[in-house]
Amino acid sequence: MTLFPPLDTAPALLAAVGLAAYLLGSIPFGVLITRAMGLGDVRKIGSGNIGATNVLRTGNKGAALATLLLDAGKGAVAVLIARALAGEDAAQLAGFASFLGHIYPVWLRFKGGKGVATFLGTMLALAWPIGLLCCGTWIVMVLFTRISSASALVASLSAALWCWLYGPTGMIALALALALLVWVRHATNIGRLLAGTEPRIGA
Repeated sequence: MTLFPPLDTAPALLAAVGLAAYLLGSIPFGVLITRAMGLGDVRKIGSGNIGATNVLRTGNKGAALATLLLDAGKGAVAVLIARALAGEDAAQLAGFASFLGHIYPVWLRFKGGKGVATFLGTMLALAWPIGLLCCGTWIVMVLFTRISSASALVASLSAALWCWLYGPTGMIALALALALLVWVRHATNIGRLLAGTEPRIGA
């Protein structure tokens, strides 16, 4: 069993793919959408996060849905273009780089989102059955807990498990790396979860 994809793409092309995917991932759709819709700067609302959950706190479900789809789309598009141009190693690098761009965007001085939507989009594009299982895990957790952060933490961890159970095992290293970053970005949420003070969706 291998935890990594075969490395068969030229280093120069990998570097170009990684840079392009990072810049794509850095596009702050949550900020752009809320401003375009006259909702203000999402960074000054609620948790200050630029993701869909915080955009929902503006009260505009359409803006939140658009943010969710576009943030997921960043990861998916990066993966699909990289796969068309090169190999699976480039596709996985593109997914990682776009995710990194979302959580540490150059356009916002490296202060970005928590990466959940981009994580799911990346997984769907790399291996759609794994992506669907992760989405399903998130949905089930939301239905039972109504806590977005807890659902994201469990869904991100589940990716490596699904890859191990059903394949491709060559995605396990990437899944673990992305899950680690999701957990790092949710450090404050984890503290509130342990304290029992994490807000629920719609509260």
